[in-house]
Amino acid sequence: MTEFLLSVHVLAAIIAVGPVTVAASMFPAFARRAAAEPVAGQPVVVLRTLHRICRVYAAVGIVVPVFGIATAISLGVLGDTWLMISIALTAAAAGVLALMVLPDQAKILTGLTGMSHPTAPARAMISQLAMYTGTFNLLWAAVTVLMIIRPGSTTGA
Repeated sequence: MTEFLLSVHVLAAIIAVGPVTVAASMFPAFARRAAAEPVAGQPVVVLRTLHRICRVYAAVGIVVPVFGIATAISLGVLGDTWLMISIALTAAAAGVLALMVLPDQAKILTGLTGMSHPTAPARAMISQLAMYTGTFNLLWAAVTVLMIIRPGSTTGA
């Protein structure tokens, strides 16, 4: 059973977190491009798609910690320090995504596609979004490293 739980956990991490990381990273560059164009064109369509990818895969990504915790319980490592740090970093990454990245993406899209007169999002907002996205990516990178190194692992890794 542990192998199944771990397999779902790893596959979910690859399938769900990977697309969010890539789409969120691409968003600021396309936002800059869309803000530079006076008429809403292809960059806005791309931004809508990237935002949708981030939202949908963020929801699917809930599977990652659920199966990760189930795997930890199955392995009897739920109380290990490295895992507790990983859980905290995962929660922080989820918080950055839900409270900063996705809302800022939505604000930028609203600014570019507003009903009355589209307004170009401020460069500062796009730069801030890029920073939040970088933070999100670094948090996931740290979690990935902890999952591979696993201090105190019985596998010798």
